[in-house]
Amino acid sequence: MAENRLQKAIDTLKESGVRITPQRHAVLDYLMNAVIHPTADEIYKALEGKFPNMSVATVYNNLRVLRENGLVRELTYGDSSSRFECNFSDHYHIICESCGKIVDFHYPSLDEVESLAQKVTGFEVSHHRMEVYGTCESCQQQESSRH
Repeated sequence: MAENRLQKAIDTLKESGVRITPQRHAVLDYLMNAVIHPTADEIYKALEGKFPNMSVATVYNNLRVLRENGLVRELTYGDSSSRFECNFSDHYHIICESCGKIVDFHYPSLDEVESLAQKVTGFEVSHHRMEVYGTCESCQQQESSRH
């Protein structure tokens, strides 16, 4: 399944005239298989063993190209580093205020918010975004072990 999505993404890039470098392929592959929403630095650290000559700037440039071609979504929450994902299904995020970890969750009935907002305000709604904040289990455990 993920291999098929990766091939489709690569085809999209080729059709746009984007060169598929080994680094670009690796960044895309890593993001498609990531369970977390990694920062550019985390992607760099995960791939530096495979590509010793790759710089953080290369990762940023590849993320920019992938974002511009609609294959990657950049998540900016609060003042922490941007995080990246390839999941374009309708979903929401819950964000840990301690470590910045972001987890996806789905709640279909929130789609009604758009039609209600449109009805009440007369706006033509294009999309909505919702994030929930809290403390993840790991940070809760670290906090309780300190006390």
